[in-house]
Amino acid sequence: MNHNTPLPQAAARPLRHLSEVQRRVLTTAQLRSHGVSPAETNEQCRSGGSWQQLLPGVYLLHPGPPTSEERLHAVLLYAAREVTESGVPAQPEPGQPHRPVYREAMITGLAALTLHGFTSAPPLLSLDRIDVLVPRLRRLRSTGCAHVLRAASLPAPEEATGVPVAPVPRALADAVSQLTDAGAVRRLLSEAVRGGHCEPASIVRELNNAKLLSRPHVVDAVDSLLAEGRAIAEDRLYTMVREFGLPDPVWNVDLRLPGGPHLGGLDAYWPEQAVAVELDTRAPRQDEDALWSEYARKREHLERLGITVVYITPKKLRDGMEQQAAVVRTALMASGDRDPAAYVVVLPR
Repeated sequence: MNHNTPLPQAAARPLRHLSEVQRRVLTTAQLRSHGVSPAETNEQCRSGGSWQQLLPGVYLLHPGPPTSEERLHAVLLYAAREVTESGVPAQPEPGQPHRPVYREAMITGLAALTLHGFTSAPPLLSLDRIDVLVPRLRRLRSTGCAHVLRAASLPAPEEATGVPVAPVPRALADAVSQLTDAGAVRRLLSEAVRGGHCEPASIVRELNNAKLLSRPHVVDAVDSLLAEGRAIAEDRLYTMVREFGLPDPVWNVDLRLPGGPHLGGLDAYWPEQAVAVELDTRAPRQDEDALWSEYARKREHLERLGITVVYITPKKLRDGMEQQAAVVRTALMASGDRDPAAYVVVLPR
């Protein structure tokens, strides 16, 4: 029997509307809908038979090893209910294969990172288990190649190679929770930022939610990640000023009142216009409100002195550099309409 061998002639519904992988991996319910009884399924799965059971209630309709795509769909079929957008049986467009919509399940962990394109994640076929994320109250157990992880609330899934996968920050947290190799953790976190998948703050937030920041090898990797993330954001800020023709500021400075207190550090400052830019690279670990309050107090203090502060997040700088340049240019142009700022001492940071 090969991958294209049809189901027994008793099938009540044709298989031509299914995608190729669906014709090879089906559940007990799907087989029944095509006219295959449980007895016939058991007969096909006997020793030396043409089919095999991959997971409880999930069957591979050929005798050879499953492909990585077949394993992914088998895990999702085991963990989720297959429905269409309307919740009724699929009615595909003529000539178009049906694509399943997996509800309340998504691939996560190392498998998801591989699907997101991470080169530091292992190939799918080398993974003994595939992590699948489901709601906390689902009654499922890990078995075979399906490793069940639970969440109080599921993130919105993304799609990669036709299957639902957890967003990169969540997939990273689920992967890191099972890794003890500090080098592997550092490589994954670094690739997430270098590859433009997400910003450090979103990664640290997920690691904190997963209570992983008490592990020394994770903390070390996060410290390296934050330093690298700031360096990347600073480089983008230099690029923004250069490519969009903004006046040259003084870079990385501290402000002080003459003979008075320290006012804080800034990533860029235009003394003549009294306009400052600060990269908001907060990476909350325990108390995000306290960190934000510190930013807000600093901004209020500077603005009372007549200094306009523009906060830019690394994500906005990455995804909307032109818009951020326009915000800074507007602040510079508006400086002539404001009262003169207080005199401050500008020192290198």
